[in-house]
Amino acid sequence: MQELEGRTAVVTGAASGIGKALAERFAASGMNLVLADIEEGPLAEVASTLRDGGVKVLDVPTDVSKAADVDALAAAADEAFGPVHVLCNNAGVGGGGMIHDLKTEDWEWVINVNLWGVIHGLRAFLGGMYAHGEEGHVVNTASLAGLYSAPFMAPYSATKFAVVAISEALHQEALLAGGRIGVSVLCPGWVNTRIHESSRNRPAELGGDAERERGDSFEFMAQILAAGMPPATVAEHVERAIRERRFYVITHPEMLGAVEERMRNIVEGRTPEQMQFSAGLFGGGGAR
Repeated sequence: MQELEGRTAVVTGAASGIGKALAERFAASGMNLVLADIEEGPLAEVASTLRDGGVKVLDVPTDVSKAADVDALAAAADEAFGPVHVLCNNAGVGGGGMIHDLKTEDWEWVINVNLWGVIHGLRAFLGGMYAHGEEGHVVNTASLAGLYSAPFMAPYSATKFAVVAISEALHQEALLAGGRIGVSVLCPGWVNTRIHESSRNRPAELGGDAERERGDSFEFMAQILAAGMPPATVAEHVERAIRERRFYVITHPEMLGAVEERMRNIVEGRTPEQMQFSAGLFGGGGAR
């Protein structure tokens, strides 16, 4: 998809991190923007700043874990700008711990946002993207944790593996449908975002308590993420992938050694060796 100017992009999780960077990148390319996030205040600030720069922006507070919210987002996008050309299912949260310590609510929260958020986005927007007859592109944000499993990250990795699988299936379906819609799956390593603070948006009914997750592991993760790739650089990778119709968007190729090792374990029937959980996880990086 070479022509972005004047087209419309939808970005979820757009109030911060990678989502905000995608919005800024698409704005610089002359696109109309429909921005969604559960954090209304920060979302409004991002939209206001972009409008001040002359960008056409619609901001829609959205909980991607709720089908009705995403349906409303799609309706608002259609009413404001008509056809959607680029869909970025980017909203996500972090979550993990020792599997035997995790509660049902821990799993539900991560799955509802990271997996159902993508499913709702595809269900709500894909039909219209096929129907309007113009070129389009879908970007689903997964992670290197969707290509390689690590200890303490089971809920997160489970959702990201699923997002990769859904994206691969969608890519094949899009080809069967004529190839007019491109598909990319974004699999970054460590990125300088606030994903370690995801609990700030965790619903009370699913055990929401932002303070309970603060501790040694919180500070450890904060330090790693602070040294991660700038979100703007990730957004550059995504825009290039859209223009080049590239499926796998790997922002940290130096980390692919762990993915290759996993593949060899599968093909050769080997039992994986024990990993050391550290800042060097994934061969020098880690999960989005």
